[in-house]
Amino acid sequence: MKPASMALTLLALTAGACGLTSFARCQPAADDEPVRPFAAHYEASWKGINVGTSEIALTKLPQPDHYLYTWTITARGIFRLAYSDDLIQKSWLAFEDGHVRPQTYRGKQGSATVDLDFDWIAKRATGQSEKKPVNIQLHDGTQDVMSIQVEVMADLKKGNLPKTFWIIDKDQLKEFLYTREGTARIRTAIGELDTVVVTSQRAGNNRILRMWFAPALGFLPVQAERSRDNKVEIAMRIKGIT
Repeated sequence: MKPASMALTLLALTAGACGLTSFARCQPAADDEPVRPFAAHYEASWKGINVGTSEIALTKLPQPDHYLYTWTITARGIFRLAYSDDLIQKSWLAFEDGHVRPQTYRGKQGSATVDLDFDWIAKRATGQSEKKPVNIQLHDGTQDVMSIQVEVMADLKKGNLPKTFWIIDKDQLKEFLYTREGTARIRTAIGELDTVVVTSQRAGNNRILRMWFAPALGFLPVQAERSRDNKVEIAMRIKGIT
């Protein structure tokens, strides 16, 4: 995998949701709501080289407990030559019984597109992934690559993070293992923060994604590192909240 695509993959796994609209007013989501609308900015590096930026936003929709999660990823520097088109992902999702149910996912980078529609009555996800048809049976709790980020935030807020998640990535259903490792206080561009450390790993894969979530910011992920054989490949860190 090329460096830039690895960075974009990391960003696609680690951007998250929190209850804030600006850093000056940030506070955890109220007990009666799982998340709040927010906007945040991240940067990713590969072997110390800045390879991209990410802008994410969670918007509350008119329907009760419905949200739109939008994520734009932009390659930077020499990597912009290979990835001139932004990666834009959107997930329309709803909360039911305290958990996220994705409704629609749309992803686009240049001419490559992924379109998924979730039918929870029939328990099927259908659509197209890079012009290939998709028709996948849904497990209870299945997420898309965007909605999983909001689900993890809500689970950490409740103190009940499941050990496994089923996630649809393009045209495949994949199982990921999640482990809550402990706590750590880290320095970030927005100050020192107490965090909860969580790892994510696909079953049978030696790559590990380690994420640092800040409870004081509604469990916003403020740092992430993807490693293989204990060597960090890519790192992502928060740069600001707007």
